[in-house]
Amino acid sequence: MSNVAGRRTVLDMNGYQWTVLLAAWLGWGFDVFDGLLFNYVAPNCVPTLLGITLGTPAAKSATLTWTGILTSLLLVGWGVGGIVFGRVCDRIGRTKTLLITMLLYAVGTALCAVAPNIWMLMLFRIVASLGIGGEWAAGAAMVAEVVPEKRRVEAGALLYTSGPVGLFLATYITFQIQGVFFKSDPHMAWRYVFLAGLIPAAVALVVRVFVKEPERWQALGEAARPRIAELFTPAYRRITLGGLAMAMVALISWWSVNAFIPVVATGLAANFAGHEHMAADAARQLGEEWKKFATNCFNLGGLLGTLITIPIAKFYGRKTMFRFYFFLAALSILGTFGLDLAPHDRLWGYFFIGLSVFGVFGSFTFYLPELFPTRLRGTGSGFCYNSGRFVAALGPFLVGSIAASGANADEMAIRVLFWVGVIPLLGLFLVPWITETKGQSLVDV
Repeated sequence: MSNVAGRRTVLDMNGYQWTVLLAAWLGWGFDVFDGLLFNYVAPNCVPTLLGITLGTPAAKSATLTWTGILTSLLLVGWGVGGIVFGRVCDRIGRTKTLLITMLLYAVGTALCAVAPNIWMLMLFRIVASLGIGGEWAAGAAMVAEVVPEKRRVEAGALLYTSGPVGLFLATYITFQIQGVFFKSDPHMAWRYVFLAGLIPAAVALVVRVFVKEPERWQALGEAARPRIAELFTPAYRRITLGGLAMAMVALISWWSVNAFIPVVATGLAANFAGHEHMAADAARQLGEEWKKFATNCFNLGGLLGTLITIPIAKFYGRKTMFRFYFFLAALSILGTFGLDLAPHDRLWGYFFIGLSVFGVFGSFTFYLPELFPTRLRGTGSGFCYNSGRFVAALGPFLVGSIAASGANADEMAIRVLFWVGVIPLLGLFLVPWITETKGQSLVDV
């Protein structure tokens, strides 16, 4: 269903439907972009705000601890924002909610650039996290309701490809600012990285001008009064719990691994540089390069994995799709952090982690909206996708705390990350309980 009639083009979608997909694509891409900037600058940002000399063992330990704490707080705020704004988008509309949430996370991220201490940085990250969490439900619901029924899987997966692209952009901007333009001043460079978080504000204004509310939502009128409690009535309880379980497994795995990519890459580079007796500046530059390489491997794998959800979901169904990704995720995590690998070789493992741990998220943009009727679509999708973040928040906190407590923080981080591979294995046992939506149309009532 479309707000504007027009000639159908690629994937049986007209120009307006592609405009809606692009708007949501940009919203989610910059959502991920803003959400992960801290993780990329943490090795310089945290020690600077705490008054610790960069590159020292104390700096590494503090970075692990605070990366875990701030990532966990981000997830809590993300979860709150997702649930709150999921309900809001069912009440006031998808487009308005998309605009509000994009402005919220853009301003919150930019404010991090002027944080005078770690506590103010924490506050600004919480502000940004509310918008980051709220954007997803609005964008996913809007796309699902506007594109043709038979292209919902393709549109949903394409929507999520903006996630890896957002990470590519975050990686590139961080490297250019910290590793090129301001590499001689690491104590200030990270502040300029956060300023780049303002970019989505301009995109939000474009969304407001060109995108209308979906006809499916407009047809409900004032009759739509979604309540979260309704998700646990007999009609929706099993559907809700199944969607929540899949999202929770994916979220815990993703955040436990991804949050520490820059830390692990920087640590491996520092150990290699020390073994090769490299100068401090050269060692720091190597750390930026390895960090970029590891994140690019993860992002490229994620981009490919996201697209692979399309044929698996369409031809084999949603249950088979989740089984495939969880099994591959377990193998990739256990192999990357369990095998005896050379420092740089270990970074290649992030491609396979991205393919599975990141790739599975391409399914949630079409699977979760399929589970609920129009009046509950934002509420239900937002609840399932974001409630798991409260549990997932424990992952980065525990990984960071345990790793920082060891004598060798870098080696300890790798050992702890190995055990994250058990989480997707547990997810395999939950798949039989979820609702299969292959071949079903969206429900309007």
